[in-house]
Amino acid sequence: MMKTLQRLGKSLMLPVACLPVAALFLGIGYSIDSAGWGANNAVAAFLITAGGALINNIAILFAIGISIGMSKDNDGTAALAGLVSWLMTQALLAPDSVAMLKHIKVEEVDAAFSKTNNVLIGIICGLIGAYCYNKFRDSKLPDAFAFFSGKRSVAIVTGGISILSSAVLFFVWPFVYEALVLFGKGILSLGALGSALYGFFNRLLIPFGLHHALNAVFWFDTAGVNDLGNFWAGKGTYGVTGQYMTGFFPVMMFGLPGAALAMYTTAKTEKKKIAGGLLFSAAIASFITGVTEPIEFSFMFLAPGLYLVHAALTAVSMGIMTLLPIRAGFNFSGGLIDLILSSGTPMAENPWMILPIGVVFFFIYFFLFRFIILKYDLHTPGREDDDYEEQDKDVTLGSSDFAGVAAKVLEGLGGKENIKELDNCITRLRVEVKDYTAVNEKTIKSAGVAGVIRPSKTSVQVIVGTQVQHVADEMKKLL
Repeated sequence: MMKTLQRLGKSLMLPVACLPVAALFLGIGYSIDSAGWGANNAVAAFLITAGGALINNIAILFAIGISIGMSKDNDGTAALAGLVSWLMTQALLAPDSVAMLKHIKVEEVDAAFSKTNNVLIGIICGLIGAYCYNKFRDSKLPDAFAFFSGKRSVAIVTGGISILSSAVLFFVWPFVYEALVLFGKGILSLGALGSALYGFFNRLLIPFGLHHALNAVFWFDTAGVNDLGNFWAGKGTYGVTGQYMTGFFPVMMFGLPGAALAMYTTAKTEKKKIAGGLLFSAAIASFITGVTEPIEFSFMFLAPGLYLVHAALTAVSMGIMTLLPIRAGFNFSGGLIDLILSSGTPMAENPWMILPIGVVFFFIYFFLFRFIILKYDLHTPGREDDDYEEQDKDVTLGSSDFAGVAAKVLEGLGGKENIKELDNCITRLRVEVKDYTAVNEKTIKSAGVAGVIRPSKTSVQVIVGTQVQHVADEMKKLL
């Protein structure tokens, strides 16, 4: 189970790696045209549209990324299966489809079905795609249907399973959505505590893309609050309106960049360059535009306990800003651009105080994240389990006959009948075997490899060196 969760965490990093470039385009675009946000400048509109294409379709990225990452050999067929599942699910749960199935008008369809484009459903579709690929990639059909044997059968099976999962969601999803809306309405009368609870659960729901249902209660007119709409229209109550937005500014502009710096400084030395590339661009985007997904997704699944701390700190910020005479709002998110734009509105109250409070949150996030990461050895970017493989980079394989090496290693592993799963990292073959007693380390080492490690009874790691990909390719041919 733990191995599966770790693999899922690594798989999630594939789509996360796409987010910094989206945030960068959005940040530049909004900076060029901070007033019209693309309406007054063609270049800004181009960049904002390009960045939005990724941010607005993040769920698809997760469906495809998880399908690849969770497949046994990272084959593109698995990605196609994940996409098939996503497209079918979205089509089956679309308001038009639901209206047809229920024989009602589209306007009468439950609002929940307009919110199915979220990360949770993306993850479900990705897992369905990966499962179908792993299970049916080697399937054999009668001669009459031989064309659809093997990998060609994966999409077909994925479609069938996606219909079943969509049928389940057809009945379950409205209850999930409605429960979130009712929860939001239940905390409206709690003042600063209500703001804190909202901020806490807003962050907790982001990994699943369900925070939009909660936001609808506070930001829009779902329950008569309309915090965002009233703030910009100047129709709210001065000193009250904006309380469900203000607390996000210290976290998005300062807190998360502090967390990014903490993760960078605690990354392994040899991984700092890679981690920095991901975290620094994400931190700049968070500060300027309030786009936080690149930072949050970089650790929420790898270190969920740390993400819980982030949610708690968001709650603290929301509660404090509600109690203090500070109010600001946003149209997009709680970044510098929105802070500047909202500072001159009628509902804004002492928005300048966000800056010194934000600096405090920067240091709170930095020191607290750094302490927790080091104390509990959390697997934030640059601190993954396989970091020690960097030590094997200088290992030289004793032979350049990769086919011969692969054959000898396979023999030492007990033959192809004993192989359950084969994968490779930077320098090592990672193999899952059926019978650990059939593994002969002496035979494996005779192939010229640097060593053999056995983390568990069914797991074998063969240290090959930087030529590992060639050996792995030859072994896959033999299998």
